[in-house]
Amino acid sequence: MQIFHHIASLRDALKKERMAGKRIGFVPTMGNLHDAHIQLVERARETNDIVVCSIFVNGLQFGLNEDWDKYPRTFEGDCKRLREANCDYLFHPDDLEMYPNGMDTQTRVICPTMTDVLCGASRPGHFEGVTTVVTKLFNIVQPDEAVFGLKDYQQLAVIRRMVEDLCMPVQITAGEIHREADGLAMSSRNGFITDEERPRVSQLNKSLNWVADEILAGRRDFEVLEDEAKKQIEGVGFRVDYFTISDSKTLEAAAVDDSELTILGAMYTSGARLIDNVSITLGDS
Repeated sequence: MQIFHHIASLRDALKKERMAGKRIGFVPTMGNLHDAHIQLVERARETNDIVVCSIFVNGLQFGLNEDWDKYPRTFEGDCKRLREANCDYLFHPDDLEMYPNGMDTQTRVICPTMTDVLCGASRPGHFEGVTTVVTKLFNIVQPDEAVFGLKDYQQLAVIRRMVEDLCMPVQITAGEIHREADGLAMSSRNGFITDEERPRVSQLNKSLNWVADEILAGRRDFEVLEDEAKKQIEGVGFRVDYFTISDSKTLEAAAVDDSELTILGAMYTSGARLIDNVSITLGDS
């Protein structure tokens, strides 16, 4: 695996691969890699000749009171995992390389839909930071395919819309959610869960699946289902940020005649904000 810290040198290397007819897959990350990240790298390997991974803790997507300074930075361990996964190129820029004119004056990419609800409601400006850095990374790497985790469903939906709206020549692929044995979705923030909380945090996933089963069984009282699920989560001691049944593409509140639904939830532990989702397809009713 070759490691690049500068845009120009990475572009030169990838230009040679592209001229040789190689198909390039890309997995953007913020590091602190776990099995779910490696699964995305392996997914990119299945359909591409060259796999590029980036590690960049993007300050532009963190709010004033969020955990940018606490976000785990485990570069040496990440490199070891990526080498074992047969990643070809790793891009690891610093803030100056990505934002040479400073973040305050950085040109922004704004997706006006799907970004002020769910995670966007509690994290103002977050998705503007995501779409901006992903656009920059796409321009740097120029991949044929980019793989994103399905756990961050809203992020995936926003990026798909951005790529569609801006006519970006990149295929967006979703990597399945990688879970612990009890159903908890793997996340870099799981390290902030206390030992006392750990046996209870799977309630988020349990409630998502319970709602999915209720809908598949015929229930369409979506708001009542959302309230019942919130009470389940609060009943084991966690604060709910949101719990919503949405149209899978638009993320608008689901209508009773929608066939593609995604149930999304977020909750707070004492030191972490956890998110998860479950998607279902309904037949003709």
